[in-house]
Amino acid sequence: MDFNETSKKAATSTPVFCTIIPPHILDTLAQSDDPARHEPARRTLEHDHLRRTRRRELAARGLTPGEPGEAADKPNRTVYDAEHREDLPGTKVHAESDGPSQDASVNRAHAGLGATFDLYLKIYGRKSIDGAGLPLDATVHYGEKYDNAFWDGERMVFGDGDNDLFRDFTIPVDVIGHELTHGVTQYTANLDYEKQSGALNESVSDVFGSLIKQYALGQTADQADWLIGADLLGPNVTGTALRSMKAPGTAYDDDVLGKDPQPATMDGYVETADDNGGVHINSGIPNHAFYLVATALGGKAWERAGQVWYDVLTGGELTRNAQFADFAALTVAAARARFGEGKELKAVQEAWIKVGLPTA
Repeated sequence: MDFNETSKKAATSTPVFCTIIPPHILDTLAQSDDPARHEPARRTLEHDHLRRTRRRELAARGLTPGEPGEAADKPNRTVYDAEHREDLPGTKVHAESDGPSQDASVNRAHAGLGATFDLYLKIYGRKSIDGAGLPLDATVHYGEKYDNAFWDGERMVFGDGDNDLFRDFTIPVDVIGHELTHGVTQYTANLDYEKQSGALNESVSDVFGSLIKQYALGQTADQADWLIGADLLGPNVTGTALRSMKAPGTAYDDDVLGKDPQPATMDGYVETADDNGGVHINSGIPNHAFYLVATALGGKAWERAGQVWYDVLTGGELTRNAQFADFAALTVAAARARFGEGKELKAVQEAWIKVGLPTA
C-alpha cells in the first residue's frame, strides 16, 4: 500500500480509548471490602467510562498522516505533568532538547517514547506512530491513585498507581510500547475494538510492546520473558505480570485481582459481553501464536516474526472487522511473500495449528 492509500484509509479511522489494565481486573478490585483498594478501582472505572464516551464523540474526526518532514526520522517528545488532576495535557515540563528531569516518571516516559520510536524506525522504517513523524506527547501523574495508562488517540497518559497493587505506570517500557502501538493500528488497519477484531487490536499491541522491550534490552527470543507489565504489579500481588504470551492464563492468581483469565488456544475462547467482547481476554490466543512463531525461529524476534506481523498490520489487506482466522491467513501469506517456502512459513503455519486456527 502506498502512502496516499494509507492516508485515505487513516482518514476514516476511529480513535479508541485503549487502556493497559483490563476492565475485568478493575471490576474485581471495585468489589473489594477494603476501601484502600476499591476506591481507586471505582474511580478508575468511572474515569475510563467517561473517556470512552468522549472518544466515541470524537470518532468522526478521523486521522490523516501528514507528509513526512525533514526531521521525521528523529523523535519529537514532549512530557506534561497533570499534577494529579484529570485535565489534559497538563503543564509542559519536558521537551525533546531538555536534559534529564528530577522527576523519574518524566524521564521514564521520555525514554519509553524513544524506545518505541526507535524500534519502528530502525527495524521497520516507520517514522513515528503515523509514519510521518508525528510528535509524541505524554502526560504523567494523571489523577489520584489512577490505576491505568492509556492512549487516547492523541497522547500517552500515565497514572501513578495506588502503590499497593500497581506501581507507577511509566515503569514498564512494554506498557508504553503497547499503548503507542494502538496509535500505529489506528493509523493503519484501524481494527474495530470489539470481539475478535478488538482482541487482535490488543494482541498486536502486546506483540510490539514485547518487541520494543526486547529490542531495548537486546534480548533474543529465548532470553525474553514474554510478559506484559512484569514490573507493574505491586509487592502485595501474587503474580508476575498482567499477561503472559508464553503461557496465557498464568500471569497472576491473586486473592484480590483474581486469576488471569486468558486462554492460549481456541478451546478456551471466552464468549462474553464484557470488555468489548473480551478484547483483553481472548487476545491471549494470537499472543501465544506469535510467541510460538518467534521461539521456533529463534534469534531476534523483531527480525522475522515481528516483520511478518508488521507486514500484515500495514499491508492494507487486514480489514477493520478481521477475525482470528483472517489474521492467521494473512500472516501465512506475508511469511510466504517475504521469506518464501522456508522455515519462517512453516513456523507460522504450525503456530496457528497449535492454537486451534489451522490456515489450510
